[in-house]
Amino acid sequence: MAITKMRGLVGAGAGSGKYRLDSDLALPALRPGTLLVRVHAVALNPGDAKMADYSNVAGATTGHDFAGTVGDRVLAVAYGMHADDLLRGAFSEYVLATADVACKMPEGMGFDEAYAMPTALATAGLALFHELGLPLPGTQEARSIAGTPVLVSAGLNPLATCSPANNALCESFGAAACFEYRLPTCGTDVRTYANDALAYVLDCNTDAGAMKMCYEAIGSAGGRYVALEAFSTTVQYTRRDVVASWIMAPSMFGEGVNLPGAYGRPVSSEDREFSRQFFWDGGEKRNQESSGRDQGRGTGCADGGDRRSAFGLR
Repeated sequence: MAITKMRGLVGAGAGSGKYRLDSDLALPALRPGTLLVRVHAVALNPGDAKMADYSNVAGATTGHDFAGTVGDRVLAVAYGMHADDLLRGAFSEYVLATADVACKMPEGMGFDEAYAMPTALATAGLALFHELGLPLPGTQEARSIAGTPVLVSAGLNPLATCSPANNALCESFGAAACFEYRLPTCGTDVRTYANDALAYVLDCNTDAGAMKMCYEAIGSAGGRYVALEAFSTTVQYTRRDVVASWIMAPSMFGEGVNLPGAYGRPVSSEDREFSRQFFWDGGEKRNQESSGRDQGRGTGCADGGDRRSAFGLR
């Protein structure tokens, strides 16, 4: 008998701060340019918790990262908690995925690796190559998940800030050097190491302290700073020679982001076209050698292959 219903996590409504399990969701209807993917594994990222607290849409499926099957095994980014298209989230048994921002999983990669890749891959692409304008890598193993190997494959020399316990991991991904982010001299240490020539910074933390550190690291000729959150204008205006901006990953779909205030984004054909090229045009090359490059992330799998996904958030 044909499946017409599915289960999924949906928003409980504005102000609730919660999701709820709905066992009677309609199966999404195929439309041009989409794939109906059976979900085998999903991943949590910070945006899922933020959506519950600040952008909770009653009845909308949530979640962004998933891997599953549609004949082939694929990984893709979903548009969770979509206010105008309620069945777009990843935390359900089936997802209506946008076809040209989905990737076929390479041989040898399991769902327990693939599910953690999509949003990180999209974010690295948008931030590094679209927003900062760095040259896109073009080699066989080019556009892997983590920002550091992406930059290495583009012929650049990435520097990483991390705790000392993670130095070896970052260096294994290709970091030329690692710096202790908790030290008050971290920014100036990076600047000294880079001979006052650092020009591009991606800030994945984006609180005022992290932004100040990044600004201290950028060389005296100025440069570009891109963040993953709205940032402090107080720090921004301490240097007029640094151009600062920040991204919202859902803009990759080109539909705009229907959120209040600074988090809203207009419709953008440029973001859409970049994402199509990044995922689709280079997808096969990008993923052929990515299996094994993303180990050590501490991932854990919620397997939904037998229609029993562990829909839980903590």
